[in-house]
Amino acid sequence: MEYSRSNPSKGGVLPASRRAFLGTLGGVVTGVVAGPELIELSTEAAAPADEELSESLVERADIGPLTSKARINKAFEIRKKAAQTEKKLPVAEVHTNGDEEKYPSRIGNFSKALQHNEFGEPNLDSYNALIKALKSGKASDFDAIPLGGALKLENPQAGLAFELQGHDPHRVLLPPPPTFDSAETAGEMVELYWMALLRDVPYLEYESHPLAQEAIAELSALSDFRGPTVNGQVTGQTLFRGTTSGETVGPYISQLLFKNFQYGAISMQQKIRVPQPNLDYLTEYPEWLGVQNGMVSRRDTFLPAPRFIVTGRDASEYVHNDPLYQSIYHAALILLGMRTARDAGNPYLKYKTTQPFSTFGGPFVLGLLASVMTRALNAVWYNKWFVHRRLRPEEFGGRVHRHLTQAPTYPIHSDVLNSKAAETIFSQYGTYLLPQAFPEGCPTHPAYGAGHAAFAAAGATILKAFFDEDFVILDPVIPNEDGTELVPYRGPDLTVGGELNKLVANIGISRNMAGVHWRTDADPRLGEEVAIAVLGELREAGCYVEEFSGFSLTKFDGTKVIV
Repeated sequence: MEYSRSNPSKGGVLPASRRAFLGTLGGVVTGVVAGPELIELSTEAAAPADEELSESLVERADIGPLTSKARINKAFEIRKKAAQTEKKLPVAEVHTNGDEEKYPSRIGNFSKALQHNEFGEPNLDSYNALIKALKSGKASDFDAIPLGGALKLENPQAGLAFELQGHDPHRVLLPPPPTFDSAETAGEMVELYWMALLRDVPYLEYESHPLAQEAIAELSALSDFRGPTVNGQVTGQTLFRGTTSGETVGPYISQLLFKNFQYGAISMQQKIRVPQPNLDYLTEYPEWLGVQNGMVSRRDTFLPAPRFIVTGRDASEYVHNDPLYQSIYHAALILLGMRTARDAGNPYLKYKTTQPFSTFGGPFVLGLLASVMTRALNAVWYNKWFVHRRLRPEEFGGRVHRHLTQAPTYPIHSDVLNSKAAETIFSQYGTYLLPQAFPEGCPTHPAYGAGHAAFAAAGATILKAFFDEDFVILDPVIPNEDGTELVPYRGPDLTVGGELNKLVANIGISRNMAGVHWRTDADPRLGEEVAIAVLGELREAGCYVEEFSGFSLTKFDGTKVIV
């Protein structure tokens, strides 16, 4: 949804009077500094003695374009207007890919941590108990789900959360993912097999490595492959990349995952701990089945020294146990530290005597990042649990293995069953299971969409709005061969917009590289829509007194908008 907003009315965004402030606190416990005096408030309602406060305090607080009462009314109207605008939007229609209805055994849907039979198919009593809980939303029904082991389902109730800013999470819907039996799903699985086989090959070797050339040839020949190509062919420069503008320019990894930055007074390098190479998990059927039933997995082991990201396994570890929005927060600090040009819509570009801070400055953009990213997670959790319930590649690999080695058989497209990728996996591991980079395999929540992709896209959209996307990244770098140092990058210019798009793809696709997500899971549109809704609401409702005509940004599909 695009936002084209009229200029907000100019209202005061200044403190309300002392009397009005005290009168609205009710049971809140707080302390307020007013001039030299400190007034402690109890949990009781304001006492009549409050009316005896010094009139000088009240008068000093009533400075600004609005009186205290007018300010309260204005704040109410702003919130009401935002709620009314949201209510008037069309009701979104829910569409699924139909797999849950098509396969009564639920072989096409997520079921990890539930109970399973010897084939890795979900126990129907266990699965139906999950559906019952999702329909009721009751904690007691969730607690009644029969699980297969120690692992718990990850936070399905988050999909029922409400939000007080931007779109309601249930309004932001992803289109249906590819079906279980489709050529597109098969193509995505072939890509995932090749990703697993190439986890320890440096990105810089994709142009020349023999195994990468085999992957390029097979992906180019698939009947339905949606990754980026050049004249219909995958190349070393497009292999395993995303499809938005700038993603196939320059190094595979975004500058925003390489550049050093200041975290306040702390100088930060983006070296990470990396796992031991050639160490993959869930490639033996008994262990795979045990993990589907909720068995606690093994632990990873790591190289002794950290390094910059040079392989897919390195990137997988970056998005393994990350505090989610670290990549976007670091990107903001890098861009702020580089004094990157601001978006032309920033009102302070034309002000002569004031500069931005908590509005339209550094704290403004950093605060918005966390705000939109948690909202994106709630929206994508609704899609995961309450709409699509798409199975994970880890689960699909179990279906491929059973089909090709022993009963039962499944309606799996021949593009993966007859692939060189599956054949190579079997020759190396003795099964057709998808090798996992994480000891525990995938998380215990459905695949579609990817939480990492959603929050990264939401955060990147805020950064696109705040910074000039055409600004060329200064002094670009790449790691040296062993990842111990950064060296200058020589090549085409890398822009803020292109490297933000690349960053979102790196975060999303690195989860694919680990074996826990599909290509279509990394759809950035949900996160982008969440962020645009928040930005549009702030502007339309008139939250700022600055003369603000809106931020310009380029959406992931190339559309330029003003919000």
